[in-house]
Amino acid sequence: MHSILVRDYMQRDTNAISVSANIAEVVSRLVKGKIPGAPVIDDKKTVVGFVSEQDCIKEMLNNAMFCDEPPSVTKVMQTDVLTVTPNTSIVEIAQTMLKHKPKIYPVVDDGKLVGIINRSLILKALVENDEDCYLRT
Repeated sequence: MHSILVRDYMQRDTNAISVSANIAEVVSRLVKGKIPGAPVIDDKKTVVGFVSEQDCIKEMLNNAMFCDEPPSVTKVMQTDVLTVTPNTSIVEIAQTMLKHKPKIYPVVDDGKLVGIINRSLILKALVENDEDCYLRT
């Protein structure tokens, strides 16, 4: 298998969430976009966190039960975010995915969010670049 890079398969539409968003806004974006999570960025497009559907569930329950104002995304987002660069090898990120649970990794170049890579895109890259193995009879 030749070297294949994240840049060749990443999704450029990141569905990024602003650090100023509240949980209700986040949930609305995740549901409308049919995505399990998204990077959280500041006004300079720097990744400051990642928020998933799972992160939002508890807060949405509290909001529904107590009619509280929805808290900021910063209250529930994960701040220890695994990121990759456009030049990361697809094989390397696939191996990382075996050890770590995130389904989506933000792609960062020069400190700025430029895309995302997820499990489906990794599988697509692996299949497209290893067809000879699957086509042998």
